[in-house]
Amino acid sequence: MISQATIFMLILLAIGVIGKNQSLVVAILVLLALKWTGAGDKVFPFMQAKGINIAVTILTIAVLVPIVTGEIGFKQLGDAMKSVYAWVALGAGITVALIAKGGVDLLQNDPHITAALVIGTILAVALFNGVAVGPLIGAGIAYYAMKAVEIFSGGGG
Repeated sequence: MISQATIFMLILLAIGVIGKNQSLVVAILVLLALKWTGAGDKVFPFMQAKGINIAVTILTIAVLVPIVTGEIGFKQLGDAMKSVYAWVALGAGITVALIAKGGVDLLQNDPHITAALVIGTILAVALFNGVAVGPLIGAGIAYYAMKAVEIFSGGGG
């Protein structure tokens, strides 16, 4: 008998394939393979506890590659800082990192929200030609939106 979790993952897999979201498809296939081989019993608790931090580390490594290869250095940084757009980009980078921090908190403390974020991301990719940037920034936006609702409603939701 196929479990509800497996059916849910297969539906997400179909949405990922239809939406041409390669990251989601690969993630689901890896997770299902771990589950079906029995390795998930040992791997899933670790992934749930440390996965976001590991993913952020991998993303940070990818962002730092142009610096370590010499493509970006002090000269490029100095040249960029002469542009108004570079200052806008700097501010946007700071803002998005702070928003994503709230997303990490939300995903770690309220992991069921991940399903809604994934579905929202896939719908945006499939229906509006959006770009799947991952659940962290979406979770961060959701985190701050929820905080705003709490403030304006005088309580929690």
